[in-house]
Amino acid sequence: MPYIALVTLVVDDYDKALAFYTRVLGFELIEDTERGDGSRWVVVRPRAVVGGRDSSDGSGGTASSVGLLLARAKDDAERASIGVQTGGRVGFFLHTDDFTRDHARMRAAGVRFLEEPRHEPYGSVAVFEDLYGNRWDLLQPA
Repeated sequence: MPYIALVTLVVDDYDKALAFYTRVLGFELIEDTERGDGSRWVVVRPRAVVGGRDSSDGSGGTASSVGLLLARAKDDAERASIGVQTGGRVGFFLHTDDFTRDHARMRAAGVRFLEEPRHEPYGSVAVFEDLYGNRWDLLQPA
């Protein structure tokens, strides 16, 4: 298998989740299709920056291959998993090529960081929470 294409993230509301991932984190909307039963197929992914330019602008860069499928919870069991899909551990890793820039932009957009940035042998990192409390690493690899 060449790569993982999607990872499902259970959310409470499509539009609220879309606003967070696209406006706050700066992800791009890949697809938002009505499925006819009240559900939607909603996919977002980080914008890949290649050579200082957004790869979705036709510059020939390669966009990130992994997207998030934002799936609205349909029952109590799924609603109970919102925000704790990885048991409270960091479950998502958002790589950057400029930690200082992206950390500052995210803080200005209201992202809640759980710690001050750390500089480890493997890179610069800070844990943040998404809209639902899922933990993410913002990471610039060394």
